[in-house]
Amino acid sequence: MNKLVSVVIPAFNEAESLVVIIDRLEKVFNNTNYDVEFILVDDGSKDKTLSILKTMAKVKTNLFYIEFSRNFGHQLALKAGLDKANGDCVISLDADLQHPPELIIDMLAKWEEGYDVVYTRRQEDKTLPYRKRKSSIWFYKLLNALSSIDIEQGTADFRLMDRKVVDVFRDFEENEPFVRGLVKWMGFQQVAIDYLPSKRYAGSSKYNLKKMMHFALHGVTSFSIRPLYTAVYLGFIFSVLSILYVPYVLYAFCNHIEVDGWASTIMTIVFFGGLQLIILGIIGIYIGKMFMQTKNRPNYIIKSTNLY
Repeated sequence: MNKLVSVVIPAFNEAESLVVIIDRLEKVFNNTNYDVEFILVDDGSKDKTLSILKTMAKVKTNLFYIEFSRNFGHQLALKAGLDKANGDCVISLDADLQHPPELIIDMLAKWEEGYDVVYTRRQEDKTLPYRKRKSSIWFYKLLNALSSIDIEQGTADFRLMDRKVVDVFRDFEENEPFVRGLVKWMGFQQVAIDYLPSKRYAGSSKYNLKKMMHFALHGVTSFSIRPLYTAVYLGFIFSVLSILYVPYVLYAFCNHIEVDGWASTIMTIVFFGGLQLIILGIIGIYIGKMFMQTKNRPNYIIKSTNLY
């Protein structure tokens, strides 16, 4: 009996890419001895993504769709697919074709060698805009500097996970899962494969600079309380630095030097006021995460599906 491979694809407004990516995936698996099921998660798309999925599902008996009641985000769409997958291993990739499906052959070979997780590392694409490349580099630097896990630069959600890893992952009930961090944190035997990203087939990237920053903060606060210690250290350092101002005050007092100091006073107030807001914001993020987690709401809501 052939092994079953589940392919999970989150999709948000990817109507133009769906037929193409399924076609390329089928060509890949036609050259293997594996059975395959495709699970596509419609993350509240506003275009024809869902209708295309339903049409394809009528023709392809191994294609299944999950329709969310609204947009819950890429990470939760990915988790929903993993929760429903039945394969001996599960492969996740994006629908925009920047993750080359042909790499799956190498990933399956590594899995057969005994690796539990085969993840991919995106090599730097020189054709990308400078700001996009730098934001990606700083994303990983910030994440690794402030968190308790070490995620290699270029790591993406294009990976293979063995059945036993997926079973463990299903038990996680975090309100906002950071999937690539959780997979790294779980351990098991992991290996990386490098690849050059393909050009996006259609549409535009869903991750702008603002979303990248949010994603970085989410990743950091999901795995570490180090930012809280950083806030304490900053408070201590600036308190010590403020003492250095005392000799100048005494000198001015003893020499009857008029200190108007309006600009410096305002700048000092603004600086430390901003620092306090940053520290309070960090604390607030952690408190907010605990608040949302205690509500025990479902991570996502499935509106419709053709899954068995």
